[in-house]
Amino acid sequence: MSRPPLPPFTAETAAQKVRLAEDAWNSRDPEAVSLAYTPTSRWRNRDTFLNGRTEIVAFLAEKWRNEHEYRLIKELWAFEENRIAVRFAYEWHDGTGQWFRAYGNENWSFDESGLMAKRYASINDVQIKPEERLFFWPQGRRPDDHPSLSALGL
Repeated sequence: MSRPPLPPFTAETAAQKVRLAEDAWNSRDPEAVSLAYTPTSRWRNRDTFLNGRTEIVAFLAEKWRNEHEYRLIKELWAFEENRIAVRFAYEWHDGTGQWFRAYGNENWSFDESGLMAKRYASINDVQIKPEERLFFWPQGRRPDDHPSLSALGL
């Protein structure tokens, strides 16, 4: 299975890969998201270590059961050959209605078919008030005219 764009990345193809990942995560569909990763993909997500698509699907399903109204923006930070670094922020609320904004960085490496073989994520959560939210769009893909993280000053 091939998942374009393929490495080695250019500035344009790296940015495309980042936007495709953002769109997939904003779908909140664990099965669909998992298809961007190799069957044996290795993850570190905060203090959780995952191996393979089965663990990724279970992790994401649990994540989105607890993180309501999840909205994510990713931004290309750097790239080289088969690696991409991104920064991101996302907003969500828990079951009590408390809103959070999570900030983080991810380092990705891809195999020759464009599937992500490794994902290392460092993430911090900050409680925010509802009036401090910045990410408003219907579930799914972020509209093209919505400001980027840089434009928002995040």
